[in-house]
Amino acid sequence: MIAVASTRHAEAGDAEALAALHAAAWRYAYRGIIPGVALERMIARRGPAWWAVQPGRREGTLLLEFDGRIAGYTTFGPSRTAGRPRMGEIFELYVEPAGHGAGFGRQLFEAARLRLGPARLGGLIVWALAENAQARGFYVAMGGLERLRSVQRIGGVRLATVAYHWP
Repeated sequence: MIAVASTRHAEAGDAEALAALHAAAWRYAYRGIIPGVALERMIARRGPAWWAVQPGRREGTLLLEFDGRIAGYTTFGPSRTAGRPRMGEIFELYVEPAGHGAGFGRQLFEAARLRLGPARLGGLIVWALAENAQARGFYVAMGGLERLRSVQRIGGVRLATVAYHWP
């Protein structure tokens, strides 16, 4: 069953809720993939103070609200991928762990894609860690085609990444 939720742009007052959601979603998505200490350091850097300044940045940050709380978020903007400057990119898309399967990810994805508009003249790109089977399955289900592969060093470990593309 698809839950009914709404999306809106993030505001500075959302910082506490975004920091908590980010921490829960990243632990859920990356535990066992990103080394534990490195994961916790990455989460700690994204506390409320970091989220409070996001609404004023050039990129977009959308929230998904459900049942009076923030249940997901996405960040997006012009592609940062070398050689793909006329594309849009979804940098992050996370839903609270309990909201998986409720259609929240799909709603956030489509809202970001719509708001990217002209920035995605050459299409849309999203990167995911290769070991994150849940994210990769989601992007394939959304119609993404695997286009690029790369490697990132996180916490002293080399992790493969995969880029999905939508024309």
